[in-house]
Amino acid sequence: MSRLSTIAEANPWRQNPWFESVAEARRRARKKLPKSVYMALVGGSEAGITLDDNQDAYNELAPKPHVIGAKPERSLETTVMGQPISMPVMISPTGVQAVTPDGEVDVARAAAARGTAMGLSSFASKPIEEVVAANPQTFFQVYWLGGKEKVLERLERAKSAGASGVILTTDWSFSMGRDWGSPAIPEKLDFKAMVTLAPQLAVRPRWTMEWARGVLETGEFPDLSTPNLVAEGEQGPTFFGAYGEWMGTPPPTWEDIAWVVENYDGPVMLKGITRVDDAKRAADAGVTAISVSNHGGNNLDATPATIRCLPPIAEAVGDRVEVLLDGGVRRGSDVAKALALGARAVMLGRAYLWGLGANGQAGVENVLDIMRSGLDSSLIGLGKSSIDELKPDDYHIPEGFIRRLGE
Repeated sequence: MSRLSTIAEANPWRQNPWFESVAEARRRARKKLPKSVYMALVGGSEAGITLDDNQDAYNELAPKPHVIGAKPERSLETTVMGQPISMPVMISPTGVQAVTPDGEVDVARAAAARGTAMGLSSFASKPIEEVVAANPQTFFQVYWLGGKEKVLERLERAKSAGASGVILTTDWSFSMGRDWGSPAIPEKLDFKAMVTLAPQLAVRPRWTMEWARGVLETGEFPDLSTPNLVAEGEQGPTFFGAYGEWMGTPPPTWEDIAWVVENYDGPVMLKGITRVDDAKRAADAGVTAISVSNHGGNNLDATPATIRCLPPIAEAVGDRVEVLLDGGVRRGSDVAKALALGARAVMLGRAYLWGLGANGQAGVENVLDIMRSGLDSSLIGLGKSSIDELKPDDYHIPEGFIRRLGE
């Protein structure tokens, strides 16, 4: 009996808590979450051209399946920056995941339950120490914020907390305009904010009750601060306060990237690469890994999809650094395509946040299960026994699909 039918029999009059696709997770998150919370999980910059292309580009890659010869056993395991993971899918860092009361801790537990790594944002709502306790395979994301002294403090805290490495993110140029508007997000979920949000909360009783239980258990409203930007135990700035400080900090140079590598005793990933020349400079700076990323469509709009930029970057530096990809991954078949075109692994963003919004920790686990199942199905259809066997020739790549930026 399948897991799906077992759950259905146990809950014959209720919606099945298990869902079959990321698209369904998104629909359920939209139905459950207050509008402003949901909109914070979906929007890209300006017209959303990059946001759409990140997803649509995968549909242009057609597999070349084998009808005979499927392998009875298939290997999905890999490593990322020294960490063994059960499949080439990990959690990408995203800011303030207060979709549930436990936010990033729920996500970390889900990733640990499925044997993969967690990326934790500097702008997270939960301290790094709590997240590492939930998932020892946690990479801490660092922004170039406040200058070298402040960055060094965060690197040292990450190391002390037991982080497996750091992700240095550079791919956001403060392009804030959205054609569909940005949601109004309070800096603190206090009584005043609750009154303002009351019309939204009234039509989302299930979400409201979850938060109410959290407030009753702790005796206080969550403040949506960013505790990882200060010393452990100190009150962090609000998200928007930290964002303002980031905007006021001069952008890093390549010398600064090399300085981070020199001053952190562990592996460093540089996130935000779309050009070949930048990938080469990153390798020269000594990073362990790079992520081909356009910040999920929240950087310069009309930047090509990351899967289009991946092949020439992997060709140029794949023998020097680990090459990962994020942006637009919604299915396990997307993961297979990214691996075939040169990625070692992918990092999920919106997909797991929709799972979190739909069903908390279990929803994130559900999304990871969807990725594993879809990737395994691709290996079966392509006649592969391991993800290491995936190659560009397994897919029809249309003329003009690949973008060779900065060659």
